[in-house]
Formats: sequence, structure tokens, C-alpha cells
Amino acid sequence: MRANYGYTDGSGEWYITIDTNKCDGCRACEEVCPEGCFAIEVDDYDDEVAMVTEDQRKKIKYSCGPCKPVGKEHVEPCHEACPHGAIEHSW
Repeated sequence: MRANYGYTDGSGEWYITIDTNKCDGCRACEEVCPEGCFAIEVDDYDDEVAMVTEDQRKKIKYSCGPCKPVGKEHVEPCHEACPHGAIEHSW
């Protein structure tokens, strides 16, 4: 299952996707996100998985902005930290 968190900014529509089948709740994304976007919560299937916090969902375009790639190659901290590749951004 995939959890999608979308937002729109001046450059388009973007999504953060968390593949909950890959996420094992290790908290690596939670620890490295400079804006505190992620938290480990229990999903509808009683599994602990990463989610974008309710507080951050309302301002995600501002929170993720500093990590948005500007140059050719850039790896977001949450992508790099996730050992299972469960987090993706659509940019």
C-alpha cells in the first residue's frame, strides 16, 4: 500500500509517497528530517509505519522546500536514510 501526501507550489504539483509495504518503522526518516515531517504511527493494518504528521500535512510545501533538489544530483535526507527505499518524492 502507498500513502500519498500531495501539495502544490509555484513549480507544480508534488507528492511524497511512502510505500507502507516496504517501511518497517525503523524511524530513520523521523530522525533525519530537518523539519520533523515524519512520525511512526500505527496504520489501518496495525503495522508501525512512517507517515507525514497531521501538523506537517498542512504546511508540507514549506517543510519540504529546503530539501527540494535544485541541481543535477541531490538525495533528500529521508531518501538516503531509509534502508528499504520506502520514501519517494515526485520531483
